[in-house]
Amino acid sequence: MTGKQRLIRWCAMLTVTFLVTACATTAPGVGSDPRDPYENYNRSMFTFNKTIDDNVLKPVATGYVNVVPAVVREAIGNFFANIGDVWTAANNYMQGKPKDGTTDLVRVIFNSTIGIAGLIDVATPMGLPKHEEDFGQTLGVWGAKSGPYFVLPLFGPSTVRDALAKPVDLYADPLTASNDVPVRAKNTGRALRLVDDRAAVLDSTAILEGAALDPYQFFRDAYLQRRESRVRDGKD
Repeated sequence: MTGKQRLIRWCAMLTVTFLVTACATTAPGVGSDPRDPYENYNRSMFTFNKTIDDNVLKPVATGYVNVVPAVVREAIGNFFANIGDVWTAANNYMQGKPKDGTTDLVRVIFNSTIGIAGLIDVATPMGLPKHEEDFGQTLGVWGAKSGPYFVLPLFGPSTVRDALAKPVDLYADPLTASNDVPVRAKNTGRALRLVDDRAAVLDSTAILEGAALDPYQFFRDAYLQRRESRVRDGKD
């Protein structure tokens, strides 16, 4: 599937999701938070995503942690992080932060060469900090409001702005953007990255779910606060 086809499929899925949301009946008392007018739908989608996670992703990630040595998992995480630095650099440039963008590109050069295709993060010890930027943050820097909180199928917490920006992130993903890479290799890379990302937060999510009286509200508030902080680069 080409990048254009992935973009069209995502936009179609997003349109259907918005239509379902608009037609959903809001339960009494739900949606009182002005940041979350779609709470009735969002809670249903949160439950759906959690069911998928509990029955598929979490068990696979747990097995991954139990079977794959920590040093190998670290190398895999470094590899995907190095790929991600390419799109991060592009977003930093688009946000008017050429210094950070150049740092990201230098990280890619060093980690891809000295770090053996990104398996070893040599850039961070050299004083080149890692950044995390995506197109949703870029739109926020350009002045686009986040809009209401919105839980995406499978992708999880988002906002209307970030949901609309998601197709651009998917289209520009260096891991899958090239048409020269076989489809099977792309799918394997996507799956491995998904499992590796989930494995990295196994302990923290278990603690948070156990501590929160209302996991949905906890994850919503944490996501919105974190996204706002990332758009502002941690500045008030």
